[in-house]
Amino acid sequence: MLDYLPGILHGALLTVGVSLGALAVAVLLGLLGATAKLSGRTPLVVLATLYTTVIRGIPELVLMLLVFYGGTIGLNALLEAWGVAEPVDINPFAAGVVTIGFIYGAYMTETFRGAILAVPRGQMEAAWAFGMGRLATFVRITLPQMVRHALPGFTNNWLVLIKSTALVSLIGLKDMTFLAKQASAATREPFFFFLFVGGLFLLYTSASLWALRWLQQRFSAGVRQADGWHG
Repeated sequence: MLDYLPGILHGALLTVGVSLGALAVAVLLGLLGATAKLSGRTPLVVLATLYTTVIRGIPELVLMLLVFYGGTIGLNALLEAWGVAEPVDINPFAAGVVTIGFIYGAYMTETFRGAILAVPRGQMEAAWAFGMGRLATFVRITLPQMVRHALPGFTNNWLVLIKSTALVSLIGLKDMTFLAKQASAATREPFFFFLFVGGLFLLYTSASLWALRWLQQRFSAGVRQADGWHG
């Protein structure tokens, strides 16, 4: 049985890659979605609200299969309409990253929206009064302060996102869950291999939790110090 463990460890690196890639997509969509919801422009607000409502209401497995299989069919139909006869297959890694990132972008949208609202608006208005543009205000004033408020919700979303990467095994991506399933089928020892994978996931989430708690303390240090002075 031990001969299968190096392959599973290699698959664990692929799991890390999927989760980090999906996180980048989710953060980008979350910032765009939160900005759209707070823009006050009706079309953007409606679009962002529709995005968060629909995505949070559809199971992740359904979306994964829809993007991978439905996306392949739709892309080939489009290429055929353009006169391209050779079929194209969607890369499982790209499908997994985009789908999971797209799903958790909806959750990040609400997390970032709440964090932005927690920043006193007077600070942004003061920056605008000094001639600072909206983008510069967001990067220099809003973003550094919203991180502290966003980190608790961000941590929860990130931990769930990591566990959701196991779904990519269903579309043929050889992550550690996929390889553990193959090893258990070959050796008839599913408990051993899935327990090993569960331990790897626990190690990954525990390290993430430690790092994010450190960031939370770092970004809250000045606030705690100020509260101590007032006390």
